[in-house]
Amino acid sequence: MKEINLKSFAITLVVGLIIWFIPVPDGVKPNAWHLLAIFVATIVGIILKAAPMGTMAMLGITLCAATQVLAPGKPIDAIKNALSGFGNSTIWLIGLAFFIARGFIKTGLGNRLAYNFIKLFGKSTLGLAYGLNTADLILAPAIPSNTARAGGVIFPIMQSIAVNMGSEPNKPETHRKIGAFLTLSSYNANMITSVMFLTATASNPMAQKFAHDLGVNITWGSWAMAAAIPGLVCFLLVPLFLYKFYPPELKQTKEAPAMAAAKLKEMGKISLQEWLMVATFIILLVLWIFGNLMSIDATTGALIGLCILLLCGVLTWEDVKSEKGAWDTIVWFSALVMMGSYLNSLGLIGWFGHLVGGSMRQFSWQLAFPLIILVYSYCHYMFASATAQVAAMYSVFLAVGIAVGVPPVMLAIFLGACPTLMGSLTHYGHGPAPIFFGSTYVDMKDWWKQGFLMSVLFLLVWFIVGGLWWKVIGLW
Repeated sequence: MKEINLKSFAITLVVGLIIWFIPVPDGVKPNAWHLLAIFVATIVGIILKAAPMGTMAMLGITLCAATQVLAPGKPIDAIKNALSGFGNSTIWLIGLAFFIARGFIKTGLGNRLAYNFIKLFGKSTLGLAYGLNTADLILAPAIPSNTARAGGVIFPIMQSIAVNMGSEPNKPETHRKIGAFLTLSSYNANMITSVMFLTATASNPMAQKFAHDLGVNITWGSWAMAAAIPGLVCFLLVPLFLYKFYPPELKQTKEAPAMAAAKLKEMGKISLQEWLMVATFIILLVLWIFGNLMSIDATTGALIGLCILLLCGVLTWEDVKSEKGAWDTIVWFSALVMMGSYLNSLGLIGWFGHLVGGSMRQFSWQLAFPLIILVYSYCHYMFASATAQVAAMYSVFLAVGIAVGVPPVMLAIFLGACPTLMGSLTHYGHGPAPIFFGSTYVDMKDWWKQGFLMSVLFLLVWFIVGGLWWKVIGLW
């Protein structure tokens, strides 16, 4: 039982039982309330790390089937409904994109991109930050796990640069030389690039699915269009902001381009496999952006991309089978999406939205909109995962906003972005956070302080710049 935290598991069980046995409120179906108990317990278990996310997801699926909350008195239908999440195309889009991401890592194309940007921009610390961040931005549309993107490509290169420039992890007096600055810059840039594309992190498609359940349709292109301008402004401001408020001691890094050039020379000429990966990446972007014109949805586009990589030999079936992160995501994502969808279809989300929305009806949507976003954003202190927050809260806050008249597409995309943007707040706020924090370059006090300031910057940009941009493209 090494994977099970008994204390956290006991808390999870108690939370679930308390909700289960609370008298069902008027206007709520008993099975909807009992499903809420299972759902909340699953989320609490994930937050408290009572067990691995996949284990908690399987327990949730099993309880839904065993208690028949999804189809009272119909055991076969209860099982089918409990497993229905595995038939969701959005979930398979994320799984497929994980497989495609393996191609970037296996061929070395991701590292080649990063080193090329360091070679171009790396003569100063600020240039290094922009070089690393630009590599992340280019990889973001095709690598849906920002943890894999950060941990597999960006972080190792960033740490190598920091060490070569004199910032040693085991020497605290050297951390502020360059390592601390690059750590916070790379991490927060990863949060930004993750919200700019629907396929850049797992919580985005989950938000898209829940929005669709409430009648709000978002495509890959419409998400990218809405997030492009506020995202780019944040992308440009983050290194400058940190350079001002958390400056590196070392300002010039003339050795970095030479180091990157040496690494590129070591890698040799771009291989046929890398060219095939580039071609597939371009095909994927075309299909994701213009797929609606050809009646090809994003999941079908990802299937086409994976098949190209398999047929060309860039990936093998063994690579697909061994991509544990993808299969793990498919399992827990299916469970959370299934429960979230049924909470909506059984009327619980609508009931809660009507209840909360009723208390806000005296507000104009212009006042309700920032209140909803601010409350939702800073609830992220309680979460160690954007996906967990989206699963627990997204549908409720979106339903409340729609009820008071907030333009639905604008709200849906902003709410989808918030849990990832707010990953800046804490050293556990998103998947890549423990990777960067584990470098020891930034202590917890500085991480939380700079993280809060960064969250304010992000929200101001998205409200002001984003609001003006959304007016231009007709979202409100």
